[in-house]
Amino acid sequence: MAIIQRNQAHWLKGPAVTRQDLRATARGPYRLVLLGAPGVGKGTQAELMNERLGVCHLSTGDVFRAAKDLSAAELTPALQEALDYMRRGELVPDSTVLALVRERMRCLRCPGGFLLDGFPRTVPQAEALTELLRSERLQLDAVLDYEMPIEQIVARLSGRRTCPNCRAVFHVTTRPPKVAEVCDNCGSPLAIREDDRPASIRVRMAAYEKSTAPLSEYYRKLGLLVQVSAEGAPEEIYQRTVQALEERP
Repeated sequence: MAIIQRNQAHWLKGPAVTRQDLRATARGPYRLVLLGAPGVGKGTQAELMNERLGVCHLSTGDVFRAAKDLSAAELTPALQEALDYMRRGELVPDSTVLALVRERMRCLRCPGGFLLDGFPRTVPQAEALTELLRSERLQLDAVLDYEMPIEQIVARLSGRRTCPNCRAVFHVTTRPPKVAEVCDNCGSPLAIREDDRPASIRVRMAAYEKSTAPLSEYYRKLGLLVQVSAEGAPEEIYQRTVQALEERP
């Protein structure tokens, strides 16, 4: 498999930055959208696909987080608009998110393929993405929808512990600290985030299902939805993902 230099600055900062030393992978290129509820491990799968398949992991969440550290001169119009909404505590509207993605159209034309994470989140966003790709004579290969029973998601997320001082994250079973409830890095007492309490998790899951069910149905009708079980170890899930992709026409 060919190697790709994964400089994400081109995605985070916008159209002024270009990729260097770019080569397509032997297996791809794949053009994918990633869906899955919080806690199913889709971030880990995105990292594995980035490393092994060469697809560029393009996360709108990463863009929004990075935007807060960019200078005014580095902010694109869409990023500036998105920051204005976030500073007011408002949701970033579909039109602004789409403008942000459109500014990075060069990334979607990447010869190594791409994996969109965090976009689209709504049917209107999905429809706009379809039109945007069509205008560039591109099309998605698949929409990967990672699934896990809610009880397992609750168990996974409720076991997380976060350091309020250095922000390190642990898990009581999969990544326990050396000393129970104490951060390995700075020695501060670990805490459970409010979002990781079982009652909060169930509320988040209900909201996720309500918002993404129409999105999943949209891609199912297009013949793009690929449902993948997120149960098991990351390597097992990755192999399941690759097999599902290879079995598609």
